[in-house]
Amino acid sequence: MILLTILVAANLWHGLNAFYLPGLASVTYCADSKNNKNCETNIMVYVNRLNTVENIVPYEYHDFDFCVPESDVASSPTENLGQVVFGERIRPSMYSMNFTENLECKKVCDKSYSSGNKDQMEKLTFLKRGISLNYQHHWILDNMPITWCYKVESGDEYCSTGFPVGCYVTKFGKRKDTCITSALFKDPDTYYLYNHVDITVEYHPLSNEDWGQQHTGQGGRIVRAKLTPRSINHQKEGKDACDEDAGVLGIPGGKLEKPLNIKYTYSVSWKENTGIKWTSRWDYILDSMPHTNIQWFSIMNSLVIVVFLSGMVAMIMLRTLHKDIARYNQMDSLEDAQEEFGWKLVHGDVFRPPRKGMFLTVLVGNGAQLFCMTLITLVFACLGFLSPANRGALMTCALVLYVCLGTPAGYVSARMYKTFGGEKWKSNVILTAFFCPGLVFGVFFLLNLVLWAKGSSAAIPFTTLIALLALWFGISVPLTFVGAYFGFRKRPIEHPTRTNQIPRQIPDQSLYTRPLPGIIMGGVLPFGCIFIQLFFILNSIWSHQTYYMFGFLFLVFIILIITCSEATILLCYFHLCAEDYHWWWRSFLTSGFTAIYFFFYCIHFFFTKLEMSGFTNTFLYFGYTAIIVFLFFITTGSIGFFACFWFVSKIYSVVKVD
Repeated sequence: MILLTILVAANLWHGLNAFYLPGLASVTYCADSKNNKNCETNIMVYVNRLNTVENIVPYEYHDFDFCVPESDVASSPTENLGQVVFGERIRPSMYSMNFTENLECKKVCDKSYSSGNKDQMEKLTFLKRGISLNYQHHWILDNMPITWCYKVESGDEYCSTGFPVGCYVTKFGKRKDTCITSALFKDPDTYYLYNHVDITVEYHPLSNEDWGQQHTGQGGRIVRAKLTPRSINHQKEGKDACDEDAGVLGIPGGKLEKPLNIKYTYSVSWKENTGIKWTSRWDYILDSMPHTNIQWFSIMNSLVIVVFLSGMVAMIMLRTLHKDIARYNQMDSLEDAQEEFGWKLVHGDVFRPPRKGMFLTVLVGNGAQLFCMTLITLVFACLGFLSPANRGALMTCALVLYVCLGTPAGYVSARMYKTFGGEKWKSNVILTAFFCPGLVFGVFFLLNLVLWAKGSSAAIPFTTLIALLALWFGISVPLTFVGAYFGFRKRPIEHPTRTNQIPRQIPDQSLYTRPLPGIIMGGVLPFGCIFIQLFFILNSIWSHQTYYMFGFLFLVFIILIITCSEATILLCYFHLCAEDYHWWWRSFLTSGFTAIYFFFYCIHFFFTKLEMSGFTNTFLYFGYTAIIVFLFFITTGSIGFFACFWFVSKIYSVVKVD
């Protein structure tokens, strides 16, 4: 098993950079497009929403008083469902350039602010708040983020996909990390606005064979785009206005005593790069992310836990269970059997339907739906279909798969409910189709109301909410009904032993065989296998970093399945040996308790790793965390339930029962 896991990891590792498999074609640029039909000359910079690690609420570029074109709605690219749900709002900007044409200090627009104009002062106040909270620009050139690269304390170069709006120097003279671009930011209680950017675009030149046509002039494909933000107090006109000695633009933190004029400019320089091909142009961004050494450490740590659990289960299956089964099958008289104790004595009660069986089947059905969705999504991601270059594809794929996998949810829930002997099949179908999705949608809608009130770009538009409801009621619910129809038509699952009419009395349990301690212990080992990977996932969500290590994530998911199954089987065997046959709910809760540790880790992450504060940030963070933890709970709980169901059915099927 370990060898197979390592081989799979090696194959997935080689496929991590295979980002451009589906639907993402390269664009060729040239200096003269009149004589070359298959190339573009003009390149437009697109702007995305602005966010920060100090505030969950993102805003559109147009919410700030930056330079925006007069009519941008018609020319805005169409966002997919995943981009809208994630709050991405891509709009055209007034920054543009021609291929290989250098620009120096080109003016974009002018903005003026006067203390007597209320509207202007509100815009300036909002801009200063964005600077103080370290809001970040996110610009896109040729479907690639324009990065801001700078040196970190270790001396390495870190390339961020965003760059700050400005730098704020507090009243005590304290500066943030965004102030590293200039040593002139030293006046206390002053906001320094980055109103100029130096953009460097690197391109890979194309030969006649690469281009595949007769052409004139030089052509190429963009492989890198970097910028350096600067704060400039433009006092001159023309190219000299962006000189190093022009000074910085500082906005006082107090009352504006005189009118403030801000000029936005940019410079563009082109550089030929023959060492980077278009297919590997994302490498320099992803290489600056957390290194894979920690990922391999996480995998090896998880494998150690898997080996330990596998050894325990193998010892039980091969030694204890094998001896028990052989001894039970060799007994000749009923009196001998009555002298025995342990899991064999509860054969007449082990398949007794649990209390609240309908609710358990509803959770298990929805867990099966989420499990299938997660597995298929990770397979697509490992194959490169859901790369960072294909924006919003991950969330779109997950939502579409969840909607289309309503049939397994209805089938599993109905089949298990019929096995439990349930007769309220209408209630079972309705709860399966509406309870878990409705609970998630209700919390999500409440959080969306908060974002609406804040005017955030992350607020889902009303039309998108209607589209999500249409997908739910128009596709998922009917498919759930179809799956339930086939599930109820099938015969109940036949148990290997018959259930007695009178329940057997459960003897007094010791501390470690009681339900609660077992459930609490059951989630420790699965969480130990995934907590390192959880750090990278949470960091990518709340710190706005690009997550691309889907090969590692797929391996961790497989390891999670194995550990949840083995831990649940192990504890289930101990409880059966203690003659406690109430294993249905316990098997679900044992592996599902991993989500509780996940929730505690999210609390630790919020207070130690994030810089957020305030009621709104806390409410939004724990609201979205509650959704994630709930979905994780029913997924892991279903894994443990089915593993335990298979184990119990297997061991009692090989025992001779009179």
